[in-house]
Parts: sequence; C-alpha cells; structure tokens
Amino acid sequence: MGKRSKTLTAMSLVTGLLAACSGDLVTGGELIRPGEPTGIIEVVNDTSTSFVAVLISACDVGSYGLNRLPRGRSIPPGGSYVFKVSAGCWDVDAGDGRGEARKRMQVPAGGGVSYHVTG
Repeated sequence: MGKRSKTLTAMSLVTGLLAACSGDLVTGGELIRPGEPTGIIEVVNDTSTSFVAVLISACDVGSYGLNRLPRGRSIPPGGSYVFKVSAGCWDVDAGDGRGEARKRMQVPAGGGVSYHVTG
C-alpha cells in the first residue's frame, strides 16, 4: 500500500469514526433549531486580550463543540460579537488561546443575553 493509499485509508477511518459519533457532540449542535423561536447571545470582551474562539452548545449536549466565530475573526478587547440562537439554555465558552471563561445562560424568545467576560 502506497503512502497516498495509507493517508486516504486513515482519513476514511477518522471520517467514519466521526460520523459514528453524535454530530451534536462534535459540533455542539445547530445554533438555530428549525421551527423554534430565536434570541441572541452577545459575547462582550471586557479583558485585555482578544478572544480567538467562542464555543456555544445547547445545555443538553455533552461538549462545547466547535468555534462559532467566522474564520479569521476574533473579538478584540472592548469588542463584542452577536450570535443568533434558538431560545433556551446555552453553554458559552470564550477564550484567547491561553485561558477561557464559561457560562450557562437562558436565552428568552425574542430577547437576548449579554455575556460580559472579565479578566
């Protein structure tokens, strides 16, 4: 078996294993669930370093999932970013690559929550 075949076989195995896992466990689930009312989560950076990742998942999902910030985007000190989500319970994790802050919040339908992350 050549190097390319081994690489493709390994990639297929990893893909298969990920597919076998719950999609929500890997991704954190969809931010907007079809047919549900929505609200917003505003993550406000009140620290002195930029956030390079914001992980958001429904409270009943077993992990925080993947980074929800768009590729190449960060939240600078004093800045904020708004995420539209289905109403309900959400776990949010904001980090700068060296540390992180986590919070569970309840987002009301048609309303929002501001999560001010401090030092």
